[in-house]
Amino acid sequence: MKPIDLSINATAAIAMTLAKATLFAAVLVAIAPAVALGEPVEKKGTTPYVTHFIFKPLMSIDIAGLGTATSLEAVGTTQNMKGEKMLDKMSAHCTALNVASGDKKYIDGACVLADSDGDKIFSTFDTRDLDKSQPKMDCGTHIITGGTGKYKGITGSEPFACITMPAPAGAGGYFAMDIPHNTTWEIK
Repeated sequence: MKPIDLSINATAAIAMTLAKATLFAAVLVAIAPAVALGEPVEKKGTTPYVTHFIFKPLMSIDIAGLGTATSLEAVGTTQNMKGEKMLDKMSAHCTALNVASGDKKYIDGACVLADSDGDKIFSTFDTRDLDKSQPKMDCGTHIITGGTGKYKGITGSEPFACITMPAPAGAGGYFAMDIPHNTTWEIK
């Protein structure tokens, strides 16, 4: 094997190449967390979105002539109506109680939305709580009570509407609804 003859110019060229590679690697390490975490979440805003839900009845109490109470589970996904990232492509999971007794007909419950990073937003809802300033959102209001990760400290109000969709095929009493929300939120 022939010994490598490195002149001063060749050594300087190798050193310069190594320096550039090291600088490039340092830049990648510096920006990689920002790329991995995606865009930062705004601190407040108003976001219209729709949740496409499938509801599953879990259990019912039915007393003829007096009333019915049915526990429900709902799962779905969200779609931001402005094409923004906030509240878009999140999984939704809710539990609710549907009560019908005489003139009383309402659904109360709670939901969690989770994004692809696993960060969550928690809310409660009440179909008796209507925001009169938004007459098209005539089905109830979610109250955002908190979140995890990038949503830590989030609060807000989400008046919503209820749009009945065709029932899913098969047995089980499942039903589908699109739930448009007009959310005003803030992260403190």
